[in-house]
Amino acid sequence: MSQISSRQGSSRAPCTSVFSIAATAMVSIMPGLFLPNAVAQAVQEIVITGNPLSKTQTPSAVSSLSGLSLLQQGQSTLGETLNQLPGVSSTYFGPNASRPIIRGLDGDRIRVLSNSGASMDASSLSYDHAVPMDVLTTERIEVLRGPSALQYGGSAMGGVVNVIDNRIPRQKMQGIVGKAQSQFGSGNRERSNGAMLEVGEGAWVLHTDAFDRRTSDVKVPQNLPCSKPGSAELASRICNSASTAKGGALGASLFLDRGYVGMSVNSYQSNYGTVAEDEVTIGMRSKRASLEGEWRPDTRLVQSLNFQASQTDYKHTEFEGAEAGTLFANKGRDARLQMRHKPWRTGPGVWEGVWGWQSEQGKFSADGAEAFAPFSNTRTQALFLIEEYAVGPTRFNAGVRRENVSVESLGNPDPTVDRFELGTRKFAPQSFATSASWQIMPQWRLSANASRVERAPKDYELFANGPHIATAAWERGDSNLGLEKANSMDVSADWQQGPHQFKITAFQSKFSNFIGLLGTSEIEEDLPVQVYKGVRAKFSGFEASAQWRLLQAASTLDLAVKADAVRAHNLSNDEPLPRISPVRFGAGLIHATGPWSARLGFDWHAAQSRVPAGSVTTEAYTLWHGFVNYKQKLPGTTLNWFGKVDNLSNQWAYSATSILTSTAPGKSPLPGRSLKLGVLASF
Repeated sequence: MSQISSRQGSSRAPCTSVFSIAATAMVSIMPGLFLPNAVAQAVQEIVITGNPLSKTQTPSAVSSLSGLSLLQQGQSTLGETLNQLPGVSSTYFGPNASRPIIRGLDGDRIRVLSNSGASMDASSLSYDHAVPMDVLTTERIEVLRGPSALQYGGSAMGGVVNVIDNRIPRQKMQGIVGKAQSQFGSGNRERSNGAMLEVGEGAWVLHTDAFDRRTSDVKVPQNLPCSKPGSAELASRICNSASTAKGGALGASLFLDRGYVGMSVNSYQSNYGTVAEDEVTIGMRSKRASLEGEWRPDTRLVQSLNFQASQTDYKHTEFEGAEAGTLFANKGRDARLQMRHKPWRTGPGVWEGVWGWQSEQGKFSADGAEAFAPFSNTRTQALFLIEEYAVGPTRFNAGVRRENVSVESLGNPDPTVDRFELGTRKFAPQSFATSASWQIMPQWRLSANASRVERAPKDYELFANGPHIATAAWERGDSNLGLEKANSMDVSADWQQGPHQFKITAFQSKFSNFIGLLGTSEIEEDLPVQVYKGVRAKFSGFEASAQWRLLQAASTLDLAVKADAVRAHNLSNDEPLPRISPVRFGAGLIHATGPWSARLGFDWHAAQSRVPAGSVTTEAYTLWHGFVNYKQKLPGTTLNWFGKVDNLSNQWAYSATSILTSTAPGKSPLPGRSLKLGVLASF
């Protein structure tokens, strides 16, 4: 077992002291703490779009980032943007590619949505594949778990991340609204701009947005070697971490007496370095067309009918210098129809529910020397039902989903590439979930969730057979894999009284067939062979967050704290599972007075020594961060002038959840100190 060390002057000693003080404070003021979005803001009523019943409160664990919280935590990747939320970490394949990890689960167990519709990219295929979304054009990000996630299939067994950009307007308006943002960063020499404009006239609402982001290599506290032509051989920057990204969208909705219909088209282009290899860059583009609508008929049974459909054309090309290497492509279509019935009264309570149908079709191809997965077609048809029964302050939710999944391997059209198995596998996953929420008194609410979820193996889990540079291994699938099955439960309690809030959740998931990428003793073309194999596994842990109002006068002062932990165990070989987040604790002070608001806090990550044999351990580290905002009101316009600093103490650290920590040791530290200045104009 090897270890990635911290910079001289480890963070353990000072952090232990800080941690002890903050933990003591947290315990002493309970119960009176909770910060649902990990930022100090006034509690706002938020409609959870990913919840089919559109409740402002759900028994499921829900987090939401919007407004100043999104401005404060926003990064260039989706995973790093959500990384500070309790229970959420990041795959971190350098500063340009990361997906969220929720309660230790990643990849195709986390469903990433765009406006509640499928995001048909290839980001779950490999850690170096970026999600084609940018926070510069995002209005809100929701993280959702529980029975309502059954709308989205087995790939949502770990949770749902819904990125909302309002490219298809869902609310009628008159006039013109918009926003524009410019941001400059020191750590990666970032220059980014984004703008959104919506115009409402009569029954029509039009939407347009665009963004552009450019960065250089990311600054770190120590010198790193670099063999990329034109770069210094030794510099305090992560070699090959520069990036460019741009995109935009056009959308429109027509509002009728009993509903609306809308459509949008958008594009996303990005070029970025892979970090793992000094001379390899990735060119990625995604084009998406979406159609959406709602009809509210005047009937006794149906409250509303909603439909969504989209088509995505995604390409991901890996370049070795100027020469194009492997091309990954995915063309996908998805459609969804949901019927929400009108409330039914039964006894003392009321039933509300959603019934739906979903269809997805994806055509994947990988063409080139490093094509580790075959050309494939995947088709999914699903029916789902979600019902809620409310009796006074008590709510019960139940959901069921049945899928038919077909995965077909087509091999490779190149006759010299004959290593892929041909064939078709068919699966019929069935999933069930239930939850309950009790408002036991005005301040206290208890919730519980239980589910049994089945997931069909993906094409690469079944048929992969080739070199995968992102994992530094020869990956081999198993066409005999069965359904991945998990029994999960969580319980939570939250308390709120005015600005004082507290929430804690404990969870556990047991897998009878967890499909993991496991090492072998084989070598193929000088690469270690790793195979997809089903094992028994258990995930357990907790997440907690809190807020306490310390000062209430002309200005306010709040203490925010959060903590989480995950333990993941391979029960088949009695070893820990890889790339699991260690114990984390964070605290911050938030001050607000007049148009000014400011926050100073830290996130402490414990050492991660619970790793499987042969894996790399990581040392503890502490990242300090700050945020300042000044709201300036002008006629017809509001300006938010902001500044934020990440990794204030310039800590040298490695992520325990990044595969690069093991496959490219020493090449992938977390970014060093970075100051960002910007302005957000809203009108």
